[in-house]
This record gives sequence, C-alpha cells and structure tokens, in this order.
Amino acid sequence: MNPDVLDLARLQFALTAGGHFLFVALTLGLATVVAVIQTVATIGRKPLHARMVRFWGQLYVINYAVGIVTGIVMEFQFGMSWSGLTHYAGNVFGASLAVETIVAFFVESTFLGLWIFGWHRFNRWVHLAMIWVVTLTAYLSAYWILVSNGFLNHPVGHRTEGGKLVLDDPVAVLTNPSALQAFGHILAGALLTAGFFVAGVSAYHLFRRSPEWEFFGKSLRIGVFLAFPALMVTAVFGDIQFAALRTLQPMKSAVFSQKTAEIAQLQADMVARFGPGEYVPSEAWTRGGGLVMLICFALMMYFTFAGVILACFKKVVFRFRLWHLALMAAVPLPYLAMISGWVFREAGRQPWVVYGLLKTEDAVSGLSPGAMRASLIVFTTLYALLVVLNAWLLARYARRGPAADSGLGHDDRAADENPADSLPATSY
Repeated sequence: MNPDVLDLARLQFALTAGGHFLFVALTLGLATVVAVIQTVATIGRKPLHARMVRFWGQLYVINYAVGIVTGIVMEFQFGMSWSGLTHYAGNVFGASLAVETIVAFFVESTFLGLWIFGWHRFNRWVHLAMIWVVTLTAYLSAYWILVSNGFLNHPVGHRTEGGKLVLDDPVAVLTNPSALQAFGHILAGALLTAGFFVAGVSAYHLFRRSPEWEFFGKSLRIGVFLAFPALMVTAVFGDIQFAALRTLQPMKSAVFSQKTAEIAQLQADMVARFGPGEYVPSEAWTRGGGLVMLICFALMMYFTFAGVILACFKKVVFRFRLWHLALMAAVPLPYLAMISGWVFREAGRQPWVVYGLLKTEDAVSGLSPGAMRASLIVFTTLYALLVVLNAWLLARYARRGPAADSGLGHDDRAADENPADSLPATSY
C-alpha cells in the first residue's frame, strides 16, 4: 500500500467523520430537549412552552437537515476508500450500518417531516408522539453506528470463513461492551452539548436585554440544569471506558499513561503474535486527544457546578452579564471535548482498523495518490461549506429569537402577552 494513499485516506475519513460528529452531538441532545419541552407544553398547555418548542425545534431542524447530508457523504467512503475493510469484515459490521440507514432515513426522517408539517393538523398528543419517535429513532441510529464502531474496536461474535469474517453470534455483537459503554457516553455528551447550546443562545438574548426575558430566562435554566447532570453521566461512562481499556486495548491505555516498560513489552508481544511491524499508536494523537478531553471536562465541571448555583437566583439569571458572556464563550467546550475524545478512541487503536484482525494499511482501496488527493479536496471543501452553512443558519435564526416566524406552525400568541416592560427595571 502506497503510504501517501493510506495517510490521505485516514485524513479524509477523520475530517469527514469528525465533521459529521459535530452535527450528531447537537442533534441528539436538542431533539431530547425539544421533546421534553413539548411534553410539558402538551400537558400544561401554556403558550410560552409552545413557543419554546417552536424556537428550539427550528434550530434542531436546521442542524438535522444540514447534518444528514454529511452522513450520506461520509458513508460513501467505505466503498471508495476502504474496500479492504468492507470485503473482510462487511458481513459483520455492515448489517448494523444498513439498519442505521433504514432507521435514520426512513423512520426518523419520515416522522420528523410529519412533526414539522403536522402543527395544527394532528391531535396534540399525536403530534407529541411524533417528536418522541424522532428522538428515540435518533437514539437507535446512534446505537447502530456504535455497534459497528464497537466491533472495529473490540471484534466479537464472529468467525472466519474463506479469509473473511462472518457473523456468528449476533447477541455478542449487539451487547459488545465497547459499543454499549460508548453509547451511554455519547448520549450523555449529546445532552451536555445541547445544554451548553441552549444556555449560550439564551445568555446572548439576556445579555442584549431581550424583551423575551421570561422565554430566555427559562431556557437558560433548562440549559444549565441539563448540562450538570449530563456532564456527570458522561464522566461516569468515560471512566468505565478508561478502566476497560486495560483489557480491551492495553496498548492504548499504556500509551496514554506513558508506561514505557509496558509499551515495550506489549510491542514485543504483538510482534511475536502478528509479525514484524509498529504496533504503538501515535502518542501525540492518542495522549493529546485524551488530555484535551480531560481538560475540557475539568473546565466544564467547574463551569456547570457554578452555573447550577447561579441559576437558582432569578436576579442573577437576568442581571449577571459577565456570566452571560461566559455562557456564550463556553458553547464550543463540549464540541471540543467530544471531538478530542473521538480522536483518542480512534487514533489509539492504530495500526488496526479491526483491532487485532485487520491492519489499517490492508483495508485501504487500491487508489492512486492523485485520485485520493482529489477526493480529499472535494470532500473537505464540501464539509467545510456545510459546517459554515450550518453555523451561519443557526446563528442567524438564534439571533432572531422566538418572535420571528419559525416555520413550525403559526404562533397565535397575543403580542402583548409577555410585554417587555413587565419585568421590573430592578431585575436587570
């Protein structure tokens, strides 16, 4: 395998998968937030809660619509750049990818469309059920993706026939600890991302003395009170995965911990087992990704703990402008933590694409460096444009606030129902 093709293929998949992950994190978390708020709105029937559903639902739809394009483009690479992987292990991990496609594109997208265009057309309980179907199928979609990824990190439930892997124990694949632990970690991280996003957008409007003070005061508290427990659950699942590395991927654990003697011993063992080669992953990416993730966690822990305390005081929510600035600045933190954690997870298993079974260099398609370079340029450009487009759309509609037409149903609330001057001046 031409080393240039290998490096370019790895870089391309890293950029596209990482770019797609940015969308997934917010989509999963924000769908849950919208579903819960709509549940409260459906039961309590308060106009303010209904408006919150429309506003945050609009931002969710934007992120979902742009993000789903990145998912389609990313999956093209399995056939284009990684044919060795699909030929060798596609019979096992390909099934879960196929199920994920059915769930995401047929079920989730269908019910999301019904939810978007179903305002005032369906019974309110039916409409509520639709957003919960969307949310739960989004969870299922994430689960099936992690079943595939978990198999690559810890291959179980397979046997070899004719030099290829075939499915032998579906239950073992579906209950793979590498998949289940990551699934809990990702879901909690997605809620964390949504909490920071909701709090940051709300802080922006409160900082600018928005007339929608009640709307964004409630939203800010939702974001803050969601972020803290989500961070704790994320940390628990992260700690479980760190502990499991000692058994599942001891080399990654040793590199992160900088245990030189253990690294040398593991390298010798793997040479004796698999033949000559370099079996130590890049310390810069493996340890660097893990350290950045832990630093982000520490920052978010202090940030969310202080936020929970501050959010208990109504005047602080509306008057503490320095806190508002901090909340806005903190929005990228969970994104950075999740991307660096993903780098740690994926870079740390090198040189394997299927751990202990198939090396990355043997999984790459037989492409020329020129073709791979052209593919990298096209994919990277497309993803960069999509990320910029998504950021611009989210920023634009977030700044407009709930007074703007959301496109998710007519807002028939009276204009004077929540007047700006109803908040006493002393509350600012």
